[in-house]
Amino acid sequence: MKTTKLRMTAPAVAALTLVLGLSACGAANEDPSDGSASGGLSGTLNAGGSSAQESAVAAWKKAFQTTNPETTVNYDPVGSGGGREQFLSGGLDLAGSDAYLDDEELAKAKDRCSGDVVEVPTYVSPIAVVFNLPGVDELNLSPKTIGGIFQGTITTWDDDAIKADNPDATLPSSKITPVHRSDDSGTTKNFTDYLDQASDGAWKGGVVETWPIKGGEGAEGTSGVISAVKGGKGTIGYADESQAGDLGTAAVKVGDSFTKVSPEAASKVLDASTPVAGRAATDIAIEVDRKVTEAGVYPIVLVSYQIACQTYDDQAKAELVKSWLTYVTSTDGQAAAAKDAGSAPLSSAVGEKVAAVVETIKAS
Repeated sequence: MKTTKLRMTAPAVAALTLVLGLSACGAANEDPSDGSASGGLSGTLNAGGSSAQESAVAAWKKAFQTTNPETTVNYDPVGSGGGREQFLSGGLDLAGSDAYLDDEELAKAKDRCSGDVVEVPTYVSPIAVVFNLPGVDELNLSPKTIGGIFQGTITTWDDDAIKADNPDATLPSSKITPVHRSDDSGTTKNFTDYLDQASDGAWKGGVVETWPIKGGEGAEGTSGVISAVKGGKGTIGYADESQAGDLGTAAVKVGDSFTKVSPEAASKVLDASTPVAGRAATDIAIEVDRKVTEAGVYPIVLVSYQIACQTYDDQAKAELVKSWLTYVTSTDGQAAAAKDAGSAPLSSAVGEKVAAVVETIKAS
């Protein structure tokens, strides 16, 4: 596997080194169980976005609001695209997204925030290729085969490409029904990024949040995809692994072997990842390398982000956002998400960078 590439420019490192020192000085005044400042918080945090984050947010809300009973955290799982759109328009204090802001959105975010944007990963989550094929419990799929299925060029379960991936399986001749997200989705963007990078040209739809291929079946949200795959026969889709339930999940070919989906396998892909170039020190957007070849690494992942302003007009709002993000990205917060959402916690190296960025949130 490649060595860790998640690094920052020299100015960014210098700035964050200073912040880390300040963060360490302030740590004694914080409750390590929730990351909130002593003295009590109050107010309402309005957030929304990624439906894949919903389980994690529920766990975070429970702990955060229990420790801070004068606070209310509202989260509307409208999808990553909807969350970012509402944040950019000023309708949300914070957005959850399974894709980082693109350059156009980043420019709008800087206008909305009157300054830099805080964009930090909150966890790594595997995207499972889920299927419902009676008589078949285990399935191996190469990237090129997955690309062909979702492109619509592989249409039956006994196609030679699927047979080649599963030489010992008894595959029916029935039709494949691919299920995709009908809403703008960070999960779709991450899934199509994998197909675009790794399918050797079998996928031709590009890297998109809105599904570009006609045919198949569309479903809204993560829960919608799971429901559609469960409700059909010969169906296949993509969804957050923690919500796969009793559906079959395909093992994906990585290098010369097939890797089963798991949070542990998903977290390893960050070792081959690089930061997005040209971003401010407060923006930890990560380019995921989908073409890793090391056995045991699962490359179909989303790096889930929360997006906020570095500066807020209201002191109480700034403290609330900062305390929330401090808890979410803390050791306790990461453990809560892993337990309830099946996500992979941030590595210690990434976690330190995130903590330094969150510490910079302030009131104007």
